[in-house]
Amino acid sequence: MKPTDIENPEYFHRVIDCQYACPAHTAVPEYIRLISEKRYTDAYMLNWVSNVFPGVLGRVCDRPCEPACRRGRVEKEPVAICRLKRLCADNRDLQVSRRFPRIPDRKNGKKVALIGAGPASLTVARDLMPLGYTVDLYDDQEKGGGFMRSQLPSFRLPETVLATEVNYILDMGVTTRFNHRVESMQAMLGKGYDAVFVGTGAPRGRDLPDLPGREEGDARIHIGIDWLAGVIFGHINTIGQRVLVLGGGNTAMDCCRTARRLGGEDVRVVVRSPRQEMKASPWEIEEALEEDVPIIDNHVPLAFVIEDGKLTGMRFDRVRAVYNDQGQRRLLSTGEEPVFLPCDEVILAVGQLNAFPWIESDAGIVFNEKGLPVLDPLTLQSSLPQVFFGGDAAFGPRNIITAVAHGHEAAISIDLFCQNRPLDQRPAPQVNLAGQQMGTHDWLYDNRVTDTARQAVPMVAKAKTLKDRLVEVELGFDTEVGHDEALRCLNCDIQTVFHAELCIECDACADACPVSCINFVDNGTEEDLRTRLKAPAANRSQALYVSAPLDTGRVMVKDENVCLHCSICAERCPTAAWEMQKFFYQSARAGQP
Repeated sequence: MKPTDIENPEYFHRVIDCQYACPAHTAVPEYIRLISEKRYTDAYMLNWVSNVFPGVLGRVCDRPCEPACRRGRVEKEPVAICRLKRLCADNRDLQVSRRFPRIPDRKNGKKVALIGAGPASLTVARDLMPLGYTVDLYDDQEKGGGFMRSQLPSFRLPETVLATEVNYILDMGVTTRFNHRVESMQAMLGKGYDAVFVGTGAPRGRDLPDLPGREEGDARIHIGIDWLAGVIFGHINTIGQRVLVLGGGNTAMDCCRTARRLGGEDVRVVVRSPRQEMKASPWEIEEALEEDVPIIDNHVPLAFVIEDGKLTGMRFDRVRAVYNDQGQRRLLSTGEEPVFLPCDEVILAVGQLNAFPWIESDAGIVFNEKGLPVLDPLTLQSSLPQVFFGGDAAFGPRNIITAVAHGHEAAISIDLFCQNRPLDQRPAPQVNLAGQQMGTHDWLYDNRVTDTARQAVPMVAKAKTLKDRLVEVELGFDTEVGHDEALRCLNCDIQTVFHAELCIECDACADACPVSCINFVDNGTEEDLRTRLKAPAANRSQALYVSAPLDTGRVMVKDENVCLHCSICAERCPTAAWEMQKFFYQSARAGQP
C-alpha cells in the first residue's frame, strides 16, 4: 500500500466516526470535551454553528452519531451524545445570543425567498443573514418551526425550547410572512427575488384509500401527521379507548404515545414487517413499550370493519418475511385465518409524501417519476437555476439533522449563485491539527479510558406524564451525571500522527498498545495486510494508516477501527515518532473563501 495521505482533511475526518456520521458534521468529541470541563456555553456555540438547534436536537435527533460511536465497539452502549447536546443547551448562558454573528446594517442588495419555515429554511436564513442578504420567510403556520412544531409532541419537545431556538434566527432580521400559503411558484418568481429556496417538507401523509371500509369509516380513521398537528394546535383533545396505530416509524411512535395521553387505554401499534425491521429509532420503540403500548408485527391490513355504519375494528393477514440471496424481503401470507383487532379509532402512520401543487408544470422545474424535484445532489439546485430545494422537499422524508445539512449546502449555493460564481467550486472545510503534549505523560486532553457504563437519564413518572401531554418525559442529565458521561468519550478526534523518519523500530508502541492495533510488517496489498495484522482488520469502512517505508523496509500499519486514542504509543515512544494531535474539522459555510 502507498503511504496514507494525512494531509487530506477527509482522512482524519472519517476516523472521527461520530462527526463523520452526522449529516451536519458537528464536532462531537470537541463539544463533549467542553462539557467535561463544564464549559456549557462554549459547547452550545460549537453545536449551534453546525446543527443550529442544539436544544431541539438534544431531545429529538435521530442520532446517526451514536451507532457510529467508537465506544460502542468496546462495550455495549455508545456515549449518550444526543443527551449531552441537551445538557449544554439546558445549561448555556441565557444571553448566548450575544455571541451570535453580527448582522450588517447595510445589506448586500440581494433578496432571497424561503418557502416553508422548517429546519432547512431556517438554516439557510441563519447562514445568509450575517452576509447581508435580505431574507423573506413564507409559511402557512402562524409561527416558525415547520414539522418540528406541527408533528413533534410536547412531551418530547417542549414548545418553549423550540420557540427559543427558532427565534434566535428570526431575531436576526428575517422578514416573516406567517399565515401565508404560497399558491404559485410563478408568482414568487415574479417578485424579483435573486434566489428562492423551497423547504416545504413532505406535508402529505400516506393513506390506504383502496382498503375496504376506508370511506365508510372515515370519521374514525386519521392520517398520522395531520392528527398530530390537530392535537398540537389544540383542535383534537380526545380519542377512543381502543386505538390501532398502523406504521413502524417514529411518527407511529409519536401517535401511539400521544393517543395514550388523550385517553386511549388500549393502544396498539401494528406493523407489516418483523419487529427488528421497524424504521423507528430503538429508543422511541422502547419508550412506547414502557408506556404499555404493545407492538404487533407481521400483520398486513386487509380491511376496516364497519358494522351499522360504525368502525369496530380491522382485519389483518398474518405474514412471514422471506429473503432472497440479495437480502431483499418479501412478505408471504402464513395462510391462517385473518386476525380481527377491535378498535374505536385508527391512526395511519404509514409514510409521508411530497406535494407541490403550487408549482406550475410550466414553471421550469423538472420533477422525476416519484414527484421529487430533479436536483444537483451537491448544490441542491433545480432545473430552474435560481430555485433550490432542501430538507424533506428535496429527496423525501428524512430527519431534522439532514434538513439542517441541506440548509448549509443550499446557503453556500445561493451565495455563490448570487455572486455569479460556479456552484461546484465550494469553499473548503476549516481544519486544524494541534499537538496535545505538555510533558512525557501530560496531555491537553483527558486521555484516561474509563470503564464507566452509559449513564441512565431520569424520567418523569409514567403516572404523571400519561395524564398531561405537555409534560416532558425525559428530565435530562444533571451536570454531575453529564460530566461522568462526557468522560466516556474516547476522544477520537485526537489523532495518532506517526513520523516515520523518527522511528527506530523498537516496537515499544506495538507491545504497549492495549488493543493491538499497531503493527510493523512487510508491505503488501490492502487485502493482504488486513489479514496479517496482530488483530485482523475486518472492518473495511475504517482505513489502515500506513507509513512510508522504514529503515528495515517494513511499514507501520495501524488499524484505525479499534484505536482508543489513549496516547500510550506516544508515551512509550523513545524518539517521539508518535504524536497526539487534535484534529478539528468544521464543514464549510456560506461566505467562507
